[in-house]
Amino acid sequence: MVDFRYAPQSRVDARAVVDQGLRAYMLGIYNYMALGVAVTAIVVMASYTIPAFGALVNVLAFPAVIGLIAMGFFAQRLLMGGTVARAHVVYWAYVALWGIGIAPMVNRYLGVNPSIVMTAFLSAAATFGAMSLWGYTSKRDLSGMGAMAGMALIGLLIAGLVNLVVAMFTGITAAAMMISMVISFGFVIFVSLITAWETQAIKEMYVEADSSEAVARKSVFGAFVLYGSFISIFVNILQILGFMNSND
Repeated sequence: MVDFRYAPQSRVDARAVVDQGLRAYMLGIYNYMALGVAVTAIVVMASYTIPAFGALVNVLAFPAVIGLIAMGFFAQRLLMGGTVARAHVVYWAYVALWGIGIAPMVNRYLGVNPSIVMTAFLSAAATFGAMSLWGYTSKRDLSGMGAMAGMALIGLLIAGLVNLVVAMFTGITAAAMMISMVISFGFVIFVSLITAWETQAIKEMYVEADSSEAVARKSVFGAFVLYGSFISIFVNILQILGFMNSND
């Protein structure tokens, strides 16, 4: 360990240390996120290939979605306000709930045309990667853009719920499907913009002087946030491709 009393750093040296620490911090976030996506994929594939587990997942899918919404409201307090162990428990529970929540929809498309799911995943990965890179490298403050995109998502959620209620009474019409497709396009656009803002905000959370425990909690929290955005992009691209395939 360097003794700063006898070997003070120059500005260049200090900047190098910060850059190295920041890279390790962001790499840890992306690693946790990638592992989360892998675990979700395992849950989905297990529900697709094991009938008994698939039947259980179908029953638990709606409660899982409710759980995801609840965790979204308390995520920062749960992940940042306790121990690293608790942060991991919350994150991996979140990952598992996403797997259960999206499994019925993904399995339906796997049964129709597995290439739709693969195309959606690759498209989501490319979109997420490009937007996250922009957020990481941009010198512009993206917080205003993120706030506007968040408000737009609330509007889309309301529109989606209204469309769902109308469809319950009138049946799934061509108009309802078109509205759903437009809403999914909107989600992909606005969640992508939010991804850039989230990446920038997560990057700015890094503080060189943080303890290893604080860095670990921030890494799990960052993975939690970015993982949710990636899965949201994937789900909506999958829906778009499903709508397009149904019209073939």
